[in-house]
Amino acid sequence: MLVFILRRLAQAVIVMLTVAFIAFMLFQYVGDPVTNILGQDATPEQRLQLRVDLGLDQPFPVQFVRFVGKAVKGEFGLSLRQGRKVSSLIAERLPATLELSMLSAVIALVFGISMGVYTALKRGTLFSQTLMTISLLGVSLPPFLIGILLILVFAVTLKWLPSFGRGEVLALGPWTTGMASLDGWKHLILPAITLAIFQLALIMRLVRAEMLEVLRADYIKFARARGLPNRAVYFGHALKNTLVPVITITGLQLGSLIAFAIITETVFQWPGMGLLFIQAVTFADIPVMAAYLCLIALIFVVINLVVDLLYFAVDPRLRVEKPTGGH
Repeated sequence: MLVFILRRLAQAVIVMLTVAFIAFMLFQYVGDPVTNILGQDATPEQRLQLRVDLGLDQPFPVQFVRFVGKAVKGEFGLSLRQGRKVSSLIAERLPATLELSMLSAVIALVFGISMGVYTALKRGTLFSQTLMTISLLGVSLPPFLIGILLILVFAVTLKWLPSFGRGEVLALGPWTTGMASLDGWKHLILPAITLAIFQLALIMRLVRAEMLEVLRADYIKFARARGLPNRAVYFGHALKNTLVPVITITGLQLGSLIAFAIITETVFQWPGMGLLFIQAVTFADIPVMAAYLCLIALIFVVINLVVDLLYFAVDPRLRVEKPTGGH
């Protein structure tokens, strides 16, 4: 177990160093930070002094080591567009993105697993076939189109829900949440459903396929031969083994929810990190882009590490020591 964790941690460090190098290259080859900060009218003396202050006169390896050291502390400099610390901007936007992503993940998991089990056990019924058709649409349609359709139906036509913004939020220290008010929930529903639909359809189809595969296994036939009721067979044996591969996919999709909330946040003008990143790309705000890249990579690495540990705990085959020395 310890060797497994250490190996995964070593892999995580390598991944983060690679991502940090890519983010560092943004500072080197995407625009000139001195020109972005001082403008075109700066004197050569001012430009030289700022390069010294920023450490741009140092050799490439020294600059990279300094960049990694500051990144570990969460320091990415000042936003070129807003003139504020990037860490402060990220801290302001992170709660909105995490709140949206977590609710979307809950919706995708609860409904995806439930519908996947239902379509596997009732695969010949009309309702099951209808769910499979809808799931195919959910996988095929792009999120921005789903979001626009939901806005058209529920915000423009029916006027039940708002179409943009986060609504009323409550500040709990540095954290802000919209789940403490009815207005916040109204603003959260449409973007959360939009972000969850693709993951929901994917999990549903995966659970259905795995469930059908498990139900054909010999140990399920043996459980039936022992006279166990269908409820015990389906949920005590089949579903438990079905969820083993689902854990891995779900973990990866959770990271995707956070990383690819950009489109949903743009459609609904949700004040999260995705919208901040789009604005940074528009104005070539390199420090914000680099910080976003490193943060998303860190989230993916942490989620993958947790998923690996859960997979290790759920699947007993991974806990069996491999033979060594030819024995």
